[in-house]
Amino acid sequence: MQDQIISNLQNILQRIEAACICSNRSPDEVRLLLATKTVPANRIKQALEAGSTLIAENKVQELKEKYDDLKEISHTNHFIGHLQTNKIKDILKYDVSCIQSLDRIDLAEKLQQRLEAEGRTIEVFIQVNTSGEESKFGVHPEKVLELIKRVSELNALKIKGLMTIGLFSAETEKVRTCFRLLKELQQQIISHNIPRVEMNELSMGMSGDLETAVEEGATIVRVGTAIFGQRIYPDSYYWNEDKV
Repeated sequence: MQDQIISNLQNILQRIEAACICSNRSPDEVRLLLATKTVPANRIKQALEAGSTLIAENKVQELKEKYDDLKEISHTNHFIGHLQTNKIKDILKYDVSCIQSLDRIDLAEKLQQRLEAEGRTIEVFIQVNTSGEESKFGVHPEKVLELIKRVSELNALKIKGLMTIGLFSAETEKVRTCFRLLKELQQQIISHNIPRVEMNELSMGMSGDLETAVEEGATIVRVGTAIFGQRIYPDSYYWNEDKV
């Protein structure tokens, strides 16, 4: 099983490199994030021991369950799922360094309050709903700038970029539209030169569409199934937190 994970990791890194070369980008510009939802800690360990350093969970409960098993291995934790305000304390307790799914001001303000109380800061990405699907979380593209301006006033939150979940479709050009929109929003935000806002990161693309994401400017691609194997349910199930 370990050999398979190592082989899969190598394959994904080769895909990223090839996509970068085709796009006249350096492979150093794109980081691989392991999306570890439903993956047991022992399998995540195998990927970390093979050289991966960046992982992320969708659900706070899984983050808690795997924390003790993984804490001795050097790595960075991001959070990429919908975050409820009553889970903020847990997110901070379990060493999450970046929340990629900030999409509303009430969450930002409650994060600020908690971080102020603890004398800490945290990196955040603003999640954008680029596909327009009701099943997806994320701020509407037309409201991104307004949200960023408000979040930028909260000094415990360090805005580093944008995140999106592309359309779940086999039609590459429809998916590309989502990623291209995120890149356009990044450039618009940069042009406003908002104090305390960095726009260096674009987190987009998963196992099936990472090449398209890289072509459109991704700096982080989130890959799970292509490394750890298929899950019981499709990605659309795990990304819609309203479903039981």
